[in-house]
Amino acid sequence: MSFSRPLPLRSGASLADYSLVYETYGELNPARSNAVLVCHALNASHHVAGLDPDQSLGWWDNLVGPGKPLDTRRFFVIGVNNLGSCFGSTGPTHTNPASGQPWGADFPVVTVEDWVDAQARLLDALGINRLAAVLGGSLGGMQALAWTLRHPQRVAECVAVATAPNLSTQNIAFNEVARRAIITDPDFHGGHFYRHGVIPRRGLQVARMIGHITYLSDDSMEAKFGRELRSPELGYSTLDVEFQIESYLRYQGEKFSDYFDANTYLLITRALDYFDPARDHGGDLAAAFAPARDNRFTLVSFTTDWRFAPARSREIVKALVDNRIAVSYAEIAAPHGHDAFLLDDPRYHGVLRATFERIAA
Repeated sequence: MSFSRPLPLRSGASLADYSLVYETYGELNPARSNAVLVCHALNASHHVAGLDPDQSLGWWDNLVGPGKPLDTRRFFVIGVNNLGSCFGSTGPTHTNPASGQPWGADFPVVTVEDWVDAQARLLDALGINRLAAVLGGSLGGMQALAWTLRHPQRVAECVAVATAPNLSTQNIAFNEVARRAIITDPDFHGGHFYRHGVIPRRGLQVARMIGHITYLSDDSMEAKFGRELRSPELGYSTLDVEFQIESYLRYQGEKFSDYFDANTYLLITRALDYFDPARDHGGDLAAAFAPARDNRFTLVSFTTDWRFAPARSREIVKALVDNRIAVSYAEIAAPHGHDAFLLDDPRYHGVLRATFERIAA
């Protein structure tokens, strides 16, 4: 869907003549009261469930669909691709009207709040005044939280999974190392590599490898790979792949560099860095959540998620309780690390199923 009215951004810039790509699942009821917005994480998209024309399965297909925890027989589910992404919505690969060239590194920096404001405009165009719920995991969970702060009257419930009120210093550090891997790739060309017909694959691969390590727990990596070698004997090489974990990470990096845009990676990780609702309130998270007094919240975290640790979700819970805001919190003992929010876990899915059954009722 195209929008001609300029979108003011937190940076002070604005974006005009932009498009948002979205998918919907289920049917909107006559009262237009059963819509659920699903917000995506770093490398996901609007394709939430089912098979797309390329036979690619939606990234949250185990959660969204007929009879699943977010049941599309009862809810009208909307998945939106965020601005700055590389999966259809206006981003660095699109043409900058001012230059006639791809935006590249000139694409304006966008924030979680900017995405939420753009999503609100899409809902306006769809004739949806109020969401039954907004749901997201990781960076998507930050967007779900931001909905209750930017547009609290337009959402009944926030369901935020494996998320945080801001990134820890260590998380910002991981993002910076990943960005430097991309920026220092000789094929990056200051973000305008499209003009040179190249892709900074090496930088993207390293960035993905760094990120992927943080999404897994030590226990899950040990259980899956251990110290297993690719060959029966040590090769005594500093250049070759020796361990299965090395092979796995290189495969993940190579696959990622085939479909993801380098400038998009820089933009989205910076949006992660910037998210900090308490910043505008002198660091007081409870004050930041004061506008959400009429909303309800469900939060889920996972014990081995060291990137978005349960302690960070408990910070949000405390801020909500301090405001006497209705909140349910589940802490799932799962071995999978941050990626647990994407996996099948009957306890986790049971929490979300119960949540959406209550919302539907």
